[in-house]
Parts: sequence; structure tokens; C-alpha cells
Amino acid sequence: MISKIESIIALRYLKPKRKEGFLKVISIFSFTGIALGVSILIIVMSVMNGFRTELINKILGFNPHIIVKPYNKSIYTKDIVKLDKFKENISSTAFTFSGQGILMNKDNTTGVLIRSYLKNDINKIDLIKNGIIDGSLDLFKKDSVSIGKELAISLNLVVGDEITLMSTSNLETPFGNLPLQEKFKISSVFTTGLAEFDQNVIFMPFENANSLFELIDEDINLEIFLYKPDKVEIIKKEIQEIFSDYYVYSWADLNKSFFGALKVERNVMFIILTLIIIVAAFNIISGLTILVKNKTKEIAILRTLGVSKKSITKIFFLTGFLIGLLATITGVIIGILFSYYIEEIRIFITKIFNVRLFPEEIYFLSQMPSEINLSNIVIICFFSLLITFLATIIPSLSAAKLDPIKALKYE
Repeated sequence: MISKIESIIALRYLKPKRKEGFLKVISIFSFTGIALGVSILIIVMSVMNGFRTELINKILGFNPHIIVKPYNKSIYTKDIVKLDKFKENISSTAFTFSGQGILMNKDNTTGVLIRSYLKNDINKIDLIKNGIIDGSLDLFKKDSVSIGKELAISLNLVVGDEITLMSTSNLETPFGNLPLQEKFKISSVFTTGLAEFDQNVIFMPFENANSLFELIDEDINLEIFLYKPDKVEIIKKEIQEIFSDYYVYSWADLNKSFFGALKVERNVMFIILTLIIIVAAFNIISGLTILVKNKTKEIAILRTLGVSKKSITKIFFLTGFLIGLLATITGVIIGILFSYYIEEIRIFITKIFNVRLFPEEIYFLSQMPSEINLSNIVIICFFSLLITFLATIIPSLSAAKLDPIKALKYE
């Protein structure tokens, strides 16, 4: 335990005298470095957590949780009966088809992903149903399509416009094989908040896809939506046992490399930003070393008055550790405040400097997400205090090793 007298002396040493200006500068740099490192770590971790959560929510909003894909064998309506044993976990199922196509209008041509559903099934996708900004899904019928907001803006399209879609299927003619193409009317425009998805995906009724792609039974997939997507791997294994003749994969399988890359990037950022704290900790070592040098006479006097080496070590340890502790607390407060108001800060900077921070088309999100995670803050504080603790050991031990007789003799 640290005694009251040791605490008083340590607190006195935290306030350098006027003639110790250089020591004061080093202390300020140490404090600022640690506080800055901790706050930036919290902000970066919060934004990356929010980014990951937002992406998962968006992906789960318009993608199935489990997909059953035919393999030399079609999926029929009667096969859905096999899923009755999972009715407590499965919220809905839908037959669907996805294929590549080319969208053409008067002035532009672009590649798109075409996804087809029955009218009743597309209403099960909350992100699309709730994301209609123009038109209505009630008009989702034969010869109509629903397109994303970004695609509509880039091609200057509105509800009621007519577009031509070309598929990868071919039509045999006397002049050779020609790609199938049909004209459709835009019935609605949706937004998901993911710019890339809104730029590249088109929804159409099943009957349209059937004629545009000349579908066969093996082209139709079964999509399964769960009440609790986090249980997807457990349920996927059980469904795979039932549909042993089919491919069964989950949303996590489809996005494994993407979220793996996010995790690696998050860990690398943590390591890099921790170096800021380590550099600041070296300033603590320098500051305490100079402090020990400046307080040589006082240390000698304390030793002659009977203060033990252990107490001297505690005094200088407490001085350095208090710098790290106060800096860590300050960093946590700043980090949490910035993380909480990160979107407002982004908007403010955008308005003041007239620059676009984190544009949608690159970062996929329309606003800056942030998710403050208590466990992350605890880990960051632990590492910050651990680094501070290690940084104070050497100067504190060197202070205790001073010979009071020699110190007073040469002072």
C-alpha cells in the first residue's frame, strides 16, 4: 500500500517548479500522447464496430440468411415441408433467381444484378419494403422492375420510365445466337443505405425473369430467413442434413472474406495506434529520469530521514503512473464523446471545409456509424495502464538506488 506521505510527495512532484520548464514540457507531451492514443483508439474501434454492425444489418436486410441451391435436382414447393421442424427458427422462405444482365436506356448502358421474387415474397424483405422512396411495390407486376436510388440518379431514371434489359441467355435466329432482351417499366425506386447495392441491383417479378432468362427448375433457389441470424451456422448444419443433395450456404459463408478483411484491418489499426501510447510512455521514462536527476538532493534527504528505498520507489512510481492514469481517463472521455457525436462532427467538418468525408459510393454507407463497445474500452484502458506501469519501473528503481551520501556530497 502507498502511505499518505508518499502520496503527498508524489503529487508535489507532478507540479514541476518554474526552473524545471523542460520537465514540464515532457510531462505535457507524455500526458497528451497517452490521452490522444487512447481517444483515437476508442474512436477508431467504435467506428469500425459500427461499420461492421451496420454492414451486417444491411446485408441481412436484403440477403437471405440461408440459401439452398439445386445440384442436378430441382427444389419443389413440397420440399419446404421438410423445414417444418425449424418453424420456431425460420421466419419465412422464398423461391428466387439471380442473374447478370445489362440495362440499356436512350443514352446509357450498365451491368446489373437482376434478382427475381414473387410479389408476396419481395414484401418479406423489410429493407426493400421500407426503403421505397418513389413508386410502390403494389405495382410490382409483369413487365415492371424496381431499381436502386443510385442507379436511378446515375442514369437519370424516374418511375414510369422504360428501360431495356439484356440477359446472358441466347435466342437462336437465322443470323446466329442473339442475347435475349425485353423492355420494362420502372414501378418503384428503393434505397437500402448501401450505395453499391443501390447502384447495381434490380428486382423483377418471377414471370419477367422466366421469359428473360428462359429459366429451368434447376435455376431456382430456396431462400430462408431466420428470426435470429446469429444462429445461422447451427441451423445451416441441420438443414444441410435434410437437403443433402443440394448446396446449402449462409450469409456468413458468402461474406466470409469481406468480414475477415475487416477483422484483420481492425486488429492492425489497434496495433498501430497502440504505438502512439508506447511512444508517449517513453516520454514518461524520460520525464521521470530527469525528475530523479533534479530531485537527487531531496531523495538523499529523504533517505537520511529514514525513508526506505521501497518508499522512494513508490513515490516515483506513483508520479509516473498518475500521469498515465489521468491521461487515460481524459482519453476515454474524449474518445467516448467523439464516438457518440461522430456523425455530427462529420457533417460539421463537411459544411465548414466544403469537403465530402467518407463518400457513400466508396464506403457503402450514407452516414458515419459508431458503436461504443465497453469491452473494447476496458481492453484499451488495460493496455494503456500496463504500458504506463512498465514505463515507470526503471526510473523508480533507479531513484531508490541513489546513495544518499554520494548524492549530498556532489550536490
